[in-house]
Amino acid sequence: MTQIEELERRITAALDRIAYGVETLDLASVPAPVPEPEEGPPPGADPEELVALREALAEERLANAQLEERVRAIRDKQDSSVRELRTQVAAQRESLSALDLDLQHLRRANDMLVDVNQELRSALEQNLGEPDLINKAMLAELESLRAARATDAAESRAVLDALEPLLAEAADTPAEESA
Repeated sequence: MTQIEELERRITAALDRIAYGVETLDLASVPAPVPEPEEGPPPGADPEELVALREALAEERLANAQLEERVRAIRDKQDSSVRELRTQVAAQRESLSALDLDLQHLRRANDMLVDVNQELRSALEQNLGEPDLINKAMLAELESLRAARATDAAESRAVLDALEPLLAEAADTPAEESA
């Protein structure tokens, strides 16, 4: 039992030391009151030096305002550039999506053409001249040609969509910079 009492006494003493330390830290962390600035010049100050310092302060404030305006202009320009790039990326994604759809259609049409030609070949090997298979083959070939034409058009659109921003940028660049 004496050990428990000894431990209680030591814990109580430690808690008292901690409480005292916290109180002294709280008192030390309270800032000292800042004196209010005086309206007039401080005693012993040179009035000419004070005027020069006020002019320097005004110049620094003006320079700071100009720098803030420049930063704002740069940020606006960057934001507009980001918006333009996002628009270009969206347009290129649409072009590539259309190209992908046209390519899928072309593949299906070519697969259909291969299948119909195989059927026609088999029929001709058996000496069966079926006009229905010939019509199917011609329709499959026409569909394949249409799909190829649509794919070519989609490829051209994708290339133009990629080139338009570059051409617009080149047109905006003065002749001296490109030389």
